[in-house]
Amino acid sequence: MMPVIAIRPEPGCTATVELGVATGIAVRGHPLFVVEPVAWQAPSPDEYDAVLLGSANAVRQGGSALSSLRELPALCVGEATAQTARDAGFEVALTGAGGLQAILPEANAMGFDRLLRLSGEAHVPLDPPAGMRIDTLVCYRVAARPVPADLQPLLRGGALVLLHSGEAAAHFAAEIDGLGIDRKRITLACLAPRIAVRAGEGWAALSTAPAAEDAALLALARQMCQA
Repeated sequence: MMPVIAIRPEPGCTATVELGVATGIAVRGHPLFVVEPVAWQAPSPDEYDAVLLGSANAVRQGGSALSSLRELPALCVGEATAQTARDAGFEVALTGAGGLQAILPEANAMGFDRLLRLSGEAHVPLDPPAGMRIDTLVCYRVAARPVPADLQPLLRGGALVLLHSGEAAAHFAAEIDGLGIDRKRITLACLAPRIAVRAGEGWAALSTAPAAEDAALLALARQMCQA
């Protein structure tokens, strides 16, 4: 089996490696990103019905400004984000499974019409239903790092890389091209279709997981390695 490499930032990278071990896939962790907090101020919670969370990083990096918002219910993109929100003292009212856009209609039906989105500097635009207002506050950034020297031989020899975000896909593709590594040596497993688009073309193979969950991505990686 070719090397399977996770490049997402910590602590997600370690979580992917550990899930790989639990499911029989030897994933090598080489984070190419570091999550950093951004200074921000929380508005009055009276202005909103709920907090919208598209990543656990918003909670991990939110700092003391989160304290005044814990009285608001949290609407979370997935179970991992929801658990992080619970651990931080939020009551989770809604947990999605297919991206933030997918949970907006249900949130609207539940009466959550004024949402405060806590996000990173790079985030996917949302199209709210009629009558819903979403204000976005940036509370963290993801800083990219170059491909380290110890990872380059693995990539040149042929590897499968797990891509968890569009930003990761674009950065990885640029790094590979900059290093002169043949894209045909690398197979990509992407968490969502928009990530595959950001990765571009010319890879040995590229596929998208059937669900935006780490378990589905790892199952896809196993299939692609066996193929």
